[in-house]
Amino acid sequence: MTALSNAQQASQLSRRPRGVLAMSQTVRADVFSTPELLDRLTRLVDVDPDLVVDDFSCADLSDVEVLITGWGCPPIEESVLLRAPDLRAVVHTAGTVKEIVSAACWERGITVSSATEANAMPVAEYTLAAILFAQKRVLEMAQTYRELRSPVHWTAEFPDAGNYQRTIGIVGASRIGRRVLELLAPFDFEVLVSDPYVTEPEARVMGARLVDLDELLDLSDTVSLHAPSLPETHHMIDRRRLRRLRDGATLINTARGSLIDTDALVDELSSGRIFAVLDVTEPEVLPPSSPLYDLPNVLLTPHIAGSIGRELERLATRALDELQRYANGAPFAYPVLPDQLSRSA
Repeated sequence: MTALSNAQQASQLSRRPRGVLAMSQTVRADVFSTPELLDRLTRLVDVDPDLVVDDFSCADLSDVEVLITGWGCPPIEESVLLRAPDLRAVVHTAGTVKEIVSAACWERGITVSSATEANAMPVAEYTLAAILFAQKRVLEMAQTYRELRSPVHWTAEFPDAGNYQRTIGIVGASRIGRRVLELLAPFDFEVLVSDPYVTEPEARVMGARLVDLDELLDLSDTVSLHAPSLPETHHMIDRRRLRRLRDGATLINTARGSLIDTDALVDELSSGRIFAVLDVTEPEVLPPSSPLYDLPNVLLTPHIAGSIGRELERLATRALDELQRYANGAPFAYPVLPDQLSRSA
């Protein structure tokens, strides 16, 4: 049986709710980047695709039932809700809604959907690539090759290189952490996981052994962070814990910069004892004088692990699928629940 066309899908809608795009103009252009995506959007929702709100104080929200939000959306606070009496749903085209959806939204009973699951996929893919490159010593070998420009006995030069029977530590069994665990399954790794909300049987199902954070740091060749930014996780990787990392270990952070004490990390990396792959930092962006830009044992990327380029179309498609469910009176497939926010990024 063939899939229904956008027109056929739209014709089967129960109704077409009034909506507004709330995000930056750049994000609107990046996420809804094709005529096909815009066509489906306007078939599902009564929305002007050229009207993009990044300041609610200037927007007419009097008859808006659903907000399609994205990066650059201002907070939906009580003052906004007073001017949006018909608002019933928020469909977010990115990950976390913590900075957008206020307590007033939950009190009103507004339903919220997020593309967190879709955005987790490229982050997990980036992480897998970083893990495999780290223990293969790809960056070091490439730098050595660039400098010498001659044949090298690579096994003699890097006798400990390779991924076979390495120990990989995953900190945080979040959506992304769990996806990384799935991607690690085919490889000859011993996988450890540390998460206060995971039980030993759950860890085994995920293909990992549950340990506490200190033990994970002691045993792992590569440590990848996937914990949320919460008061209790602020600088969870501090100076003491950085020192627990074994010589030659690699620390990967695609989660939040606040998980690591940056000053302590700079000191540890400056010694040359460990390596790091950092897609997020504290602060973000680092000042031009930061040593992390120049240290040879650091791969520093500008927060690109999440959806960029063509991957943004996945976020748009996920949001459009949710809008179709909403228009048909069906529950969201990827709802955000208020009690989840205390344990999510």
